[in-house]
Amino acid sequence: MRIRHQSENPEQLVATIVEAMDSLKGKEIVTLDLRETGTAVTDYFVICHANSKTQVDAIADKVIDEALEKNGVKPYHTEGRDNTEWILIDFVDVVVHVFLQSMRKYYQLEELWADAERIVNSVED
Repeated sequence: MRIRHQSENPEQLVATIVEAMDSLKGKEIVTLDLRETGTAVTDYFVICHANSKTQVDAIADKVIDEALEKNGVKPYHTEGRDNTEWILIDFVDVVVHVFLQSMRKYYQLEELWADAERIVNSVED
């Protein structure tokens, strides 16, 4: 069982992340609740995509800024800043994936975790 937590309230962090994504027009925002899967190393994935690399980068920046401002947490680790096609932001309890639309379709992350509870946070565009 995973016992390492960064946030006292991961659900509130998820809400902050979803709000940040939505404020910059992140597309198809989905939260995957991984707690019951038995194999995940985090509690939640929050996933969205954008239409351009600039938008991917902006959404990632907004998520990081809002998580610190509203929840007092900084990312444990980030990846993907060099090519901005898929930026991963690891908050330990919550892992954020901001994709370029073509990369999201290619990797189909939601399908890999199909056994997780899926919460749709925005309508498909």
